[in-house]
Amino acid sequence: MIPLRDDNPVRIVPFVTWGIVAACVLAFLVQISLGAPGFNRIIFALGAIPAVMFGHAYLPPEIALVPPAATVVSSMFLHGGWLHLIGNMLYLWIFGDNIEDRMGHLRFLIFYLACGVAAVFAQAVPAPESVVPMVGASGAISGVLGAYLLLFPRARVLVLVPLGFVLQVIRLPAVWVLGLWFLVQLLSSLMAPAGEGGVAFRAHLGGFLTGLLLAPVFLLGRPR
Repeated sequence: MIPLRDDNPVRIVPFVTWGIVAACVLAFLVQISLGAPGFNRIIFALGAIPAVMFGHAYLPPEIALVPPAATVVSSMFLHGGWLHLIGNMLYLWIFGDNIEDRMGHLRFLIFYLACGVAAVFAQAVPAPESVVPMVGASGAISGVLGAYLLLFPRARVLVLVPLGFVLQVIRLPAVWVLGLWFLVQLLSSLMAPAGEGGVAFRAHLGGFLTGLLLAPVFLLGRPR
């Protein structure tokens, strides 16, 4: 199912959410402007590579643009293709504004980055010698989804459901939409070999669980 929007109003202008979306889109436009060789080079230069992060491998000096530790953050703003980018930005656009509304701008930014860092390590630790670069905002966005599930389980989400050749638009509680999303990530992670390319399902799980755990901390002292 594909979420289209929710019915959860916000009281603030979510400029941090919008800023992250803009930064990811801008970064991807830069990526594709470099052509295929440059696109791949920037993925390796700024993507999070477990073997490089843990000192098991090293990038050539002409590719190593930033220290390995910095790629944990830089990787969150890169994407591997248009579908990767659009899917991630759709989820952030729908669910991010409500979490920013509840936490406040600065807390939300820190929360988002913390979930993204946790997601990278959730993917990297089981396969510390992997040389496959990780890119994408999905780990951090998974943390946003975890917080949304905790805070707004009964909010209604308009989703597009493909039923064979028919597309059906229905409203479902967020707990169903995000609960099913989590179940798919869990089952996929159990079937995916560690250290190989493809979707970073362990990063999704790590980010989601981090969001569940950190959301109450970032709400301390905030009005309901």
